Amino acid sequence: MQTQTLERMESNVRTYSRSFPVVFTKALNARLTDEDGREYIDFLAGAGTLNYGHNNPHLKQVLLDYLASDGIVHGLDFWTAAKRDYIETLEEVILKPRGLDYKIQLPGPTGTNAVEAAIRLARVAKGRHNIVTFTNGFHGVTMGSLAATGNRKFREATGGIPLQGAAFMPYDGYLGDQVDTLDYFEKLLADKSGGLDVPAAVIIETVQGEGGINVAGLDWLKRLERICRDNDILLIVDDIQAGCGRTGKFFSFEHAGIKPDIVTNSKSLSGFGLPFAHVLMRPELDKWKPGQYNGTFRGFNLAFATAAAAMRQYWTDDTFERDVQRKGRVVEERFQKLAAWLGEHGIDATERGRGLMRGIDVGTGEIADRITSKAFENGLVIETSGQDGEVVKCLCPLTIPDEDLQQGLDILEKSIKQVIA
Repeated sequence: MQTQTLERMESNVRTYSRSFPVVFTKALNARLTDEDGREYIDFLAGAGTLNYGHNNPHLKQVLLDYLASDGIVHGLDFWTAAKRDYIETLEEVILKPRGLDYKIQLPGPTGTNAVEAAIRLARVAKGRHNIVTFTNGFHGVTMGSLAATGNRKFREATGGIPLQGAAFMPYDGYLGDQVDTLDYFEKLLADKSGGLDVPAAVIIETVQGEGGINVAGLDWLKRLERICRDNDILLIVDDIQAGCGRTGKFFSFEHAGIKPDIVTNSKSLSGFGLPFAHVLMRPELDKWKPGQYNGTFRGFNLAFATAAAAMRQYWTDDTFERDVQRKGRVVEERFQKLAAWLGEHGIDATERGRGLMRGIDVGTGEIADRITSKAFENGLVIETSGQDGEVVKCLCPLTIPDEDLQQGLDILEKSIKQVIA
């Protein structure tokens, strides 16, 4: 296996290739193969980009057929048949059954493009600059998104340019299980000397992915929505990692029965790992002037085709979401047992998550790194998250076969016991 050219030529900024230093050549559903022919079970899935697995055959055929037909691939924001099909499918399969009335903005191909657009739209719509965000939140690494991102590692990489326009509040559970952190937010809003500029919007992940699989309680989310409504503040749900079925519903906020003003999606939105993002907004918030938010890759037609196919394949009834929830319970039960075993061996570990977005907090990044490194030696690709990388995070494909899921969990259990031993 030759990696010398890659190590010599690629920037130091690379990350995943440091944790998984092999050259991958092919992949199918939940399995990756390197150039030596070794197979790995994938519990990373493109950091949540491959909810429907690698090279999903249903979506791959749609992609091949589209290319063979000489369909439009790049078209700025031209109207195309692929765009129309995507928008009509989104409305009929996803939005209408959930009672959601949104317009769609195609801001560019990545999650941070969507977050930047959502934040800027909120400011335009409300005429205020401040955005409230939450501890341990991650919303992207371009300047506007980064201002709303908590992790110091990313914030320190600006070359000293100040990050402005966001105020941080404590996320649910940040001050302990007995403290409702929204009391603090509500008090600041009511206090004219509290130092909080009245926000245009609040942006939140209902389950924080990079922040450590921190789960907002459903009642807490409902209260947050009420506070926003009572104070004329827009509610933005960043559903980039937690959305597209990851928590067991297409939108992660469905569990709480709330209806955000603005929603951002990316990662698994294309269904096939193609770069794609959108912003959903209540129609009356669409205050943009033509061309005011621009970009060369506003809507990738190949992604339109696969995204529409994914919605038709998996979301026309509740069969798929029930299966995701079932698999989530399998992971939850195994993670709880592993956390209990770790507790018996002197490590205060906890399990948390929603659906198939789950993690085990093992206390320190050093222990978590040893576990994930050993897991890779044993044939499992799995990463860490959290402010110190202390959470071992499972983001396996939602389509993972039961036997691969069990094998991956067996490898993780074996790896944990080898490390702790």
